[in-house]
Amino acid sequence: MSKVVTAKEAVSHIKDGDVLLIGGFLQGGIPDVLVGAVLETDAKNLTIVSNDTGTAETNIIKLQQAGKVSKVMATYIGANPETGRMMIEDPTSVQLFPQGTLAEKIRAGGAGIAAFLTPTGVGTIVEEGKQKMELNGREYLLETALRGNVALVHASVADEFGNCFMRGSTKNFNAIMPAACDYVAVEAEKIVPVGELDPELVTVPGIFVDAVVKVGE
Repeated sequence: MSKVVTAKEAVSHIKDGDVLLIGGFLQGGIPDVLVGAVLETDAKNLTIVSNDTGTAETNIIKLQQAGKVSKVMATYIGANPETGRMMIEDPTSVQLFPQGTLAEKIRAGGAGIAAFLTPTGVGTIVEEGKQKMELNGREYLLETALRGNVALVHASVADEFGNCFMRGSTKNFNAIMPAACDYVAVEAEKIVPVGELDPELVTVPGIFVDAVVKVGE
């Protein structure tokens, strides 16, 4: 079964209030075509979960400028001035996490793990509002898992069923987000027939993917 669709079709499932998990690291592996397609939808009041919300040259900032984003969850926001503006105007609209903590929250969400313990952030503002536990003489924060409604991710190669190969550092958050969402759209630099992608190279199995979009060679 082919899951290849247009970018417009791939994002048509996004609705008001959805939580969007967007892969990428600054401009590396960001699904910019899919994010740009969200601009053409009527969806608003979106929560964006992204390592860094991209840069001033990528499309997440355009979603924010269009008034479609009400909340951001990220680890670093210095390259996107619009996220900085959101945080200054309404500190509750931007929630920052240590990078490893955000990654593990998403991975846990995909693995069906409700929460996990981490020493990262103990004794800092990161622990505010979180349960603290002691184990073997060391303090930990209890971090809950994170899931989203829709994941938008980038792949180097995908087959028509959605099996994905993500090259090198583009794996970043792209590799863990699909399992943690109800609907997953992948933009792929190259699409091949089912069976052509070496199973040993599959980063994300197609069972997690609902739509595949071609974005160039």
